[in-house]
Amino acid sequence: MEDLRIGVIGLGLRTNLALSAHRPGKGSVVAALCDSDPAVLKRQAEKFEADILTEDYRELLDRKDIDAVIVMTPDDTHERIAVEALEAGKAVYLEKPLHITVEGCDNILRTAKRTGTRLYVGHNMRHMGVVRLMRDIIQKGVIGEPKTVWVRHFVSYGGDYYFKDWHADRTRTTGLLLQKAAHDLDVIHWLAGGYTTRVNALGDLMLYGDLPRREPGTPRPDGWLREFEWPPTERRNLNHVVDVEDVSVMNMRLDNGVIAAYQQCHFSPDYVRNYTVIGTEGRLENFGDGPGDTVKVWNTGPTSYRDDCDIAYKVPDAQGSHGGADTGIIAEFNRFVREGGVTDTSPVAARMSVAAGYMATMSLRDGGMPYDVPPLDLELIAYFERGQV
Repeated sequence: MEDLRIGVIGLGLRTNLALSAHRPGKGSVVAALCDSDPAVLKRQAEKFEADILTEDYRELLDRKDIDAVIVMTPDDTHERIAVEALEAGKAVYLEKPLHITVEGCDNILRTAKRTGTRLYVGHNMRHMGVVRLMRDIIQKGVIGEPKTVWVRHFVSYGGDYYFKDWHADRTRTTGLLLQKAAHDLDVIHWLAGGYTTRVNALGDLMLYGDLPRREPGTPRPDGWLREFEWPPTERRNLNHVVDVEDVSVMNMRLDNGVIAAYQQCHFSPDYVRNYTVIGTEGRLENFGDGPGDTVKVWNTGPTSYRDDCDIAYKVPDAQGSHGGADTGIIAEFNRFVREGGVTDTSPVAARMSVAAGYMATMSLRDGGMPYDVPPLDLELIAYFERGQV
C-alpha cells in the first residue's frame, strides 16, 4: 500500500496533528508544507521530510502528486481555502471549527456535495478516550435515556492562547462561544443524540478588555506560550483587537427534547472540562479526561451525594497528543480518503456545532434573546449520512 501524500496548509499551534499524519511507510506522508510566514515555514520544515515548501496554498492545490490536504489556518480562512481545495479535487481535512458563520459552513458542505470531493472535519474530541467512554456508557443504557447535559469549561490559559492573537478579534472568530466551544457543543450533540434547535446566552468581556495590548503589527513576545503571567490581571501584550467575550453561558434545546447548558471562563486558575449527563435512570460525570481518570455513575437512589458512586469507569490509556485523539482522527481520515464510508466525525455535526455557537453568540450580544438555529438542507444531511456517496 502506497502512502497517501498529504499537504499541510498552516503550521501554527496544531502542527502536532500534522506530525501524527507523517508516518512514511505506514500509510501517509506529509509531502508538502505551506505557511504564509517564511520563518515559520522554514522552522517547521525541519520536523518533516517534505520536499515541497510554499507560501501560497494555491501552488499546493495545483499539484497532481498531492492526494489530500490538512487545513489548519485561522478560522476565517476556512471557507475560502476549503472550497478551493474541494474544487481542485483534493480530499480535505479541515480543523475545527468548520467556519465562523452558518452561511460559510453551508457553502463548504454544498461544494463538497457538488464536486463529490471527500470532506472531513477534525472534531478530535470524538476520538478522546473519555468522550468515547461516556458515549458507550450512555448507549448501554446505564443511566437510561439522556435528558439533560451540562458542561463547565475552565480555561486557565485563555488569556494567553485566545487573547494574545487573532482569536481575540470577532471578525476572525465570531466569538469564543463558537471558536473554543465548538468541540464541546459537538460532544453534547453526540452524547445526547440530537442537534440544537434553539439557544439563548449571556456573556461579557469581564477581565481582558482593559489590559495592555500590543500595537498593530507587533509580533507576539518570545515565550508567549511558555511563560504565563498570574493573576490574570497581570497579563500583558494582548492582541491589538480584543472584542470577544471571556465569560459566556448558553442554554440549548435539542431536536429530541434534551436540554443542555454550556459555561466557559477564560481566567480560571485551572484548566479542566466537566461533563454531567442525567438520564431517566441515573447520572454520569467525568472527573478528568486523561488516562487513569474516571467517569462516575450514580444509578441507585435517591440519596444524598455519594463520592464513591455506584460504578466507576477508568478512562483508557492512550498514546499521543489530546489523549491519543490526534492519532485516532488521522487514522480515520486516512481510511476515509482511501475507502470512503461513514466516519465517527461528521461534517453535518460540525456545521450544527458552529450553528449552535454562532446563534448563541448572536443571543448574548442581544441581551440573551432566544435564537433559533437555521436548519440544514435535508439533501445535504442525507448525502453526508450516506458517507458522501
